[in-house]
Amino acid sequence: MIALLTVFMLAAAALVYSLAQEQDALADAKAEAESAQARNDTFDAMLTTLGTSEQARGQMVLEIRDALAARGITVEVDPALSVVRVPVELLGFDSGSADIRPENEANAMVIGEVIAQELLEDGRYELLDTVFVEGHTDDVPMDGLFGGNWGLSSNRAISLWRLWEDRLPVDLGALVGHSGERLISVSGYADTRPVSQTQVSDGDRAENRRIDIRFTEHRLSEEEIAEIRAAAGSESP
Repeated sequence: MIALLTVFMLAAAALVYSLAQEQDALADAKAEAESAQARNDTFDAMLTTLGTSEQARGQMVLEIRDALAARGITVEVDPALSVVRVPVELLGFDSGSADIRPENEANAMVIGEVIAQELLEDGRYELLDTVFVEGHTDDVPMDGLFGGNWGLSSNRAISLWRLWEDRLPVDLGALVGHSGERLISVSGYADTRPVSQTQVSDGDRAENRRIDIRFTEHRLSEEEIAEIRAAAGSESP
């Protein structure tokens, strides 16, 4: 009788242990499923944010182009819908000069007003990382100028930005992008980024003399990229 009782107790203990293991396994499986779902949700949210930012940027660039066209100012946009290209002729820069002619200041102000309006609409500037005001020249050397073509391209971009800073009712310089840093940046690239590679005649070079307004959407940080990789890796067999 004692032997049978001992066998029964051992069997019962083994059953309890087996059930406990199964419960632990079920709990682990549930926790892993919840963790995988959380990673997937994070992954989907990041992709949605990227898509929204890119779509908003492209829509903004097209709206700027169309709004300027409606006011008699023709600009071009790049195929990626990230750049508004302003020919220097619209701003009245003389050859080798970084001064906007007084009679062309109205064009410059309209361009600034339209850009400000589109950035502020529904707070879309918060989806962007940076708006670059970039000066570009053709390949004709300006050796007589301080800084040459580099100085000329930079100073032209600075002239346009200073006009906006002084006269626009909106303080664009105070806007902060998605990264938490100032939205507007000003730079010059001389002739290093031509739109037209052929520069034989002045007509060829004219396309390269421009101010580009480049809109960049939020880019993922290293931490966000690591999270996406982890989420993607969790789905691998």
